[in-house]
Amino acid sequence: MPGSGDGWSAGPNGSTVWGRCGAAGLFLIATEHDEVLLQHRAAWTSAGNTWGIPGGARDMGETAAEAAIRESIEECSIDPELVEVLDVVVTAGPFAADPARPELPGDWTYTTVIARTTSGNRIPTVANEESYELRWVGFDAVEALDLLPAFRSAFPELRRHAGELHGRN
Repeated sequence: MPGSGDGWSAGPNGSTVWGRCGAAGLFLIATEHDEVLLQHRAAWTSAGNTWGIPGGARDMGETAAEAAIRESIEECSIDPELVEVLDVVVTAGPFAADPARPELPGDWTYTTVIARTTSGNRIPTVANEESYELRWVGFDAVEALDLLPAFRSAFPELRRHAGELHGRN
């Protein structure tokens, strides 16, 4: 059911997080260049004016990989035929329900889908209104950007794991 996941859930320390069924993002790697596709998020979005990976709310019954690829098609116009999923990793949560806010679902997780382009090279992207910019960024340059805080925390482990998955460390 499209859009069924749109809405807020209980987050850590009384905060809210986007996605009634959790959220997912695509950590898409161009292995020939050791680059990852990053999105400079528009100011009006959740955690706007920061860099992260394309992604968003999971719809009811949707897998994390399905959600991450759907969101990347919407936000970046990627061709899903040019993407190979390597692994799926929960990188935040689960966060318990907040008894003071029973209208918000709990057990929210953010799942990062690690994938690579099938050619090993960058693939074409076109930003939608949720992005100021899309950019292929070398792994060594990622942490110099103003990253979404949760992505900044997850990046070192994602980089290590992605390297193991495609045979580079």
